[in-house]
Amino acid sequence: MGDLAAEDLPFTVDRASAVPLAVQVADGLRGAAATGAFRGGDRLPSSRELAARLRVSRTVVTAAYDQLHAEGWLSGRHGSGTYLTASPEPAAAPASGAYRTNPLAGLLDLGAGAPSIETLDRAAWRRAWRAASDRIPLVRRDRAGEADYLAAVAEHLLRHRGLVPGSGCTVLATSGTSSAVAELAAALLKPGDTAAIEDPGYSRAAGAFRAAGVRLVPVPVDADGLRVDLLPENAKAVYCTPAHQFPLGARMPAARRVALIEFARRTGALILEDDYDGELRYDTAPLPLLATLAPDVVVHLGTTSKILTPTLGCGWMVAAPGVADAVLTHRELTGTSAAPAGQQVVAALARHGDLARHLRRLRREMPPRRALVVNTLRERGLEVRGDDAGSHVAVILPSQAEEDRAIAAARTAGVYLDGLGRHHIGPRHTFGIALGYAALPRHDLPHAVRLAADALASA
Repeated sequence: MGDLAAEDLPFTVDRASAVPLAVQVADGLRGAAATGAFRGGDRLPSSRELAARLRVSRTVVTAAYDQLHAEGWLSGRHGSGTYLTASPEPAAAPASGAYRTNPLAGLLDLGAGAPSIETLDRAAWRRAWRAASDRIPLVRRDRAGEADYLAAVAEHLLRHRGLVPGSGCTVLATSGTSSAVAELAAALLKPGDTAAIEDPGYSRAAGAFRAAGVRLVPVPVDADGLRVDLLPENAKAVYCTPAHQFPLGARMPAARRVALIEFARRTGALILEDDYDGELRYDTAPLPLLATLAPDVVVHLGTTSKILTPTLGCGWMVAAPGVADAVLTHRELTGTSAAPAGQQVVAALARHGDLARHLRRLRREMPPRRALVVNTLRERGLEVRGDDAGSHVAVILPSQAEEDRAIAAARTAGVYLDGLGRHHIGPRHTFGIALGYAALPRHDLPHAVRLAADALASA
């Protein structure tokens, strides 16, 4: 229930119409109630206020109110005003309507790429949002990103990934990895240009390239990640996930990293290094980032979605000054940039040391989860791939038919599984499941993994 302002009522009157003005007002109010624009118990504006808004005489509005009183739509309360007595329930939305339900609702989520919300310190989370809300609202946003966020990212990359942003590269805020790929494609590539991408790989990055009119060449991956020897010589960009190949989980060794950099320098291609979960390495020290080895030909991309939460909607890009300038020019032309609110929250988390503490908790939390998953799956005779890192493993199955059966059986048991088939950029050739172990609470994970193992083994 609430007070309705005259200017908020969604109708006008047509003085050229043959329908009397009082009837038009009554029809407009009745229609607004029927469509749910206002609800039972709402107080209508006074006849004087509504007459002024519609530019009609008060007598017209009074006549309309009297008619609706007679029909039972309105009631008057002495000294209080005129109220809508009742309104129908809004019509059910059509199946293809504007509101989409979560397809994972009610399922135990074992999909890859989700963060561990359970590990996030809620007190630190609330403190960071309060700190962000205490800031004076912006009049204009900085297209490069919030200064304190960029400083926090630079410190984070130095401490956790060994990357030193400096004179050779520029840090920009982004809305996440796929939006960063879209910006780079729009700013640096032309429709018809060729980009190489891992296959199977990150389908949203592929979608971002395609939306810019870029021709994609899927390149196979093996136990060492992207097959550099199969890269097309005309590629203008190469997208890869060298720290933890998505979705198969390989780590690109040093020799292949050097070969990839040599390819880029020889052909003039730009490497897009997606380090989506590079902080989650807990078996050995991570290999140097491509951006550390060759900042002249590598754009480093990161995101908070996997280590914190997609709620924040922010990530980062570290690029050579010329690339960064092209992206900023694109942002000025299109009016786009990363939303400041999420950046301010991340900056507050970093400022109080909560981001570093969160990452330490994650690194303690993920190894026993992974061990539980791998042991349960292997006990059922299933093939498990993936480096000892990140928050997902790949389970290999013989064919698309077995993959489909496993997904369907798991869904029947109340578990969501993410098939490898949908992650292919070209024809499907590797089948199975990208099984994530971060999203579920600790007490739900063993049960969900057992159900998943049963579904996979029966497939």
